Amino acid sequence: MNNRQKILKMVEIAIFIAVLFVMRLTGLSTIPIGPFVMTLTMVPIAIGAMLLGPVAGAILGCVYGFMSFYDAVTGASGMTGFFFQTSPVHTFILCVVTRTLVGFLTGVLFLVLKKIDRKRIWCYFAGGLLAPMMNTIFFMGYIVLFFYQTEFVQNLASTKGAVNPLMFVILVVGVQGLIEWATGLVIGGSVAKGVAAALKRDK
Repeated sequence: MNNRQKILKMVEIAIFIAVLFVMRLTGLSTIPIGPFVMTLTMVPIAIGAMLLGPVAGAILGCVYGFMSFYDAVTGASGMTGFFFQTSPVHTFILCVVTRTLVGFLTGVLFLVLKKIDRKRIWCYFAGGLLAPMMNTIFFMGYIVLFFYQTEFVQNLASTKGAVNPLMFVILVVGVQGLIEWATGLVIGGSVAKGVAAALKRDK
C-alpha cells in the first residue's frame, strides 16, 4: 500500500468515525428500551469493517466502545454506570474491548465469507448480520460472566422472571436484539454491497 492509498484509507476511516459521532449527537445511535438500549451503531461499524478491513473495523468498534464507556463513567447509562461503580476494569472490557473485538472479527470473517461467496450474492448481508449478533453475544455474555451476581442484574432477572443466565439473556435481548440483527442484515448489507460495487471494490 503506497502513501496515497494509506492517506485515502485514513480519510475513509475518519469519515466513518464522523458518522458514529453524528449518530450519537443526533440520537440515531441508540434507542432506549428500559435499562437497556437498542444499538444501531453496529451498522456503520459493520459497513466499515467490510469495506475497509479488520483493522478499520477494530478502530470503529473501539471508538464506539469509548463512547459507551464515557456513558458508564458519567452515569449517562444506568446499567453500565452501575457496573462501573462495581468494577471499572470489567466495565472497560465490557464497553471497549468487546466492541473492538466485534469490529475486528467482522472484518476477518467477512474476508472468509467473500472467498466462499465468489459471486458476492450473500456475503455482505452475512457481514451486516455478524456485527450486531456478535455485539449481543459478547456484551451479554460478559455481563453474565462477570456481573450476573450483582444486585442490578439480579433485580432485573427477577423482574423478567429469569431463573437462569440463559433465560436472562433471552428475555433481555428479546425483540430488541432481533431488530438490531435485522437492521444490520438489511441496511448494513445493502449499503456495503452498493458502496463496494460503486467503488469497484467488490473483488
